[in-house]
Amino acid sequence: MSSASTDVRDRGDHGQDIVETDVPARLDRLPWSRWHWRIIIGLGTVWILDGLEVTIVGNIAGRLSEHGSGLSITTGQVTTWAAALYVAGACLGALFFGRLADRYGRKKLFMITLAVYLVATAVSGLAWTAWFFFLCRFFTGFGIGGEYAAINSAIDELIPARARGRIDLVINGSFWIGAAVGAFASIALLNTSLFATDLGWRLAFAIGVVLGLVILLVRRHVPESPRWLFTHGRVQEAEDLVAEVEHTVRAETGRELPAVDPSDTIKVREIGPIGFGTIAKTVFRTYPKRTVLGLSLFVGQAFLYNAVTFGYAVILTTFFKVPTGSTGYYFAVIAVGNFLGPLLLGHLFDSIGRKPMIAGTYILSGVLLFGTAALFQNGTLSAFTMTACWTVVLFFASAGASSAYLTVSEVFPLEIRALCIAFFYAVGTALGGITGPLVFNGLVNSGKPSDTTLAFCIGASLMVLAGLVEAVIGVKAERRSLESLAAPLSSVTAAP
Repeated sequence: MSSASTDVRDRGDHGQDIVETDVPARLDRLPWSRWHWRIIIGLGTVWILDGLEVTIVGNIAGRLSEHGSGLSITTGQVTTWAAALYVAGACLGALFFGRLADRYGRKKLFMITLAVYLVATAVSGLAWTAWFFFLCRFFTGFGIGGEYAAINSAIDELIPARARGRIDLVINGSFWIGAAVGAFASIALLNTSLFATDLGWRLAFAIGVVLGLVILLVRRHVPESPRWLFTHGRVQEAEDLVAEVEHTVRAETGRELPAVDPSDTIKVREIGPIGFGTIAKTVFRTYPKRTVLGLSLFVGQAFLYNAVTFGYAVILTTFFKVPTGSTGYYFAVIAVGNFLGPLLLGHLFDSIGRKPMIAGTYILSGVLLFGTAALFQNGTLSAFTMTACWTVVLFFASAGASSAYLTVSEVFPLEIRALCIAFFYAVGTALGGITGPLVFNGLVNSGKPSDTTLAFCIGASLMVLAGLVEAVIGVKAERRSLESLAAPLSSVTAAP
């Protein structure tokens, strides 16, 4: 049995207590248990909500513009203004709540952000004018974006290092579970023989509300990150919390816990609020290669996904004469492939390693998209085989894209982890949701095979380049503690 081993050793230069603790090692040595599953259910399901929201709004765009929908709005306004405001809200919410999560704790923020999402998405279903619907979409995105920053940092700080890669990838890939649910639910809810024109689309938003309330009930029992606690002067709280978790895991598994190496400790001191100057210095001066790496991974996956998914329905209806009402079935197949990638490949990111797997999935998905572009240009694909090609491409791309979030969460110090996640998420989301449509809209909608082929090649090129960046400057983070990857800024041994 491990006993608490946090002690005050001496005083810092300005009188702060210097504390030595083995809390990170005790969390990383825990065997997998039901306690960890509760963490995943309570926190990881946010990605399902995002996939649900994005898919439902995309699928109800046509219904909202119909006479009798209850809104005076056009399909173009839904796909441009509503989508853009959701993206803008997600970017701003990530940055706003990411900063607060680093300062005030993970638990406070992941409760607040879920509440913001719940209120905004519930009110979306009650909208009566276009401007109010747009406002609701902005705040729905605001809550979802904040969720990413608080949630990803909390998960990585609670999950054992040996399983962090596979768990992160599956959680991030669960976006596509929400996307599939949204696609199938929209088919039923938009059936006017079952629901009135002004009712079905409103009920679609209720799905997110019900799921969000269930998550809220589970999330109430998810603890604060002990790592965050001990770096913010709340050492005894961190010790008591880890001792409680150890007792729970011991009871659930029925066996004693592995011993902790006495030398596996970390010394920290409380340093107070961290200014933006320190944050910028840490990100751009202390870890410039990691910053380039994070930006490359996010930009690459953003453009590949926009090249494929932004205009998939237009491609199917324009080039393969698929009825508009049937494109949702094809999207559901693509969504399944996206989820299976992280699910089946995730364990390899912990065993084979981050660099070969991240570089490999990025480069392979880019090469496969080049091949798909060539087949499409030659006219040898049907709607079925085109969807099959997309599914294979995104099987690998989804694992790679999920690892982008994992990477930026692992390789920056604890005190600015949430904000770093928010920064890279905001950059990737802005490029994907703003620049991507501007680049690909004209190409996909031109009706010319050569233009759509060019869109595929742009996305594939950036994905391959990101994979090459990972191969050169990627970080070998598998099975390593977060503190060994980037010492906390409060560490007395942290790099200046």
